[in-house]
Amino acid sequence: MPTASFANAFATGTKADLAMLETAQMVQTSSKTLTLEEFLELPEIKPASEYINGKIIQKPMPKARHSRLQSKLTNAINEVTEERRVAYAFPELRCTFGGRSIVPDVAVLRWNHIKFDENGEPSDDVLISPDWTIEILSPDQSSNRVTGNILHCLTYGCQLGWLLDPDDRSIVVFQPKQQPELCQEDDNLIVLDGLELNLTVEQVFNWLKMNDT
Repeated sequence: MPTASFANAFATGTKADLAMLETAQMVQTSSKTLTLEEFLELPEIKPASEYINGKIIQKPMPKARHSRLQSKLTNAINEVTEERRVAYAFPELRCTFGGRSIVPDVAVLRWNHIKFDENGEPSDDVLISPDWTIEILSPDQSSNRVTGNILHCLTYGCQLGWLLDPDDRSIVVFQPKQQPELCQEDDNLIVLDGLELNLTVEQVFNWLKMNDT
């Protein structure tokens, strides 16, 4: 029997609304195994779903601190990269490679790794790993699953990964073939080679403070 939300959407929504709701319900309740190709044919929903080890995993809905850090990081990176065409930071960009389809909170691609169409616009489908992947841990999110996505990126050519934990004000930095490094307080953060960006852990989490009290 349809749920109340489904019945309401059926009565008042468009076909697109129904498709989105059906997809969301399938993500949450279906036991059917989908191939990666079948997953990519599904309509996008919010929050985004990822395809990991043959399973569909829906990301948690971003909350205020998560959104604030995501926005500030994206802007800080693009301020020093876009004009020089060094790289570009995309928030919530789907990247499909190595049998997974994931949506990092921030995916940074070097400029020469971005595919453009004949109009000079970036192609929608990204079939490579980000050069730098940034994840911001949500309270109800599995840290191991997020770490697994970062490690998957590193296996397929990613040069740098950050995992931010707003609760304990720490950032774990991942690099290929190196031990992860836990950074806190005034530790300087490693950024992608060629980026003129200097940040400490404290500076990043100070972005959360928006109102003087």
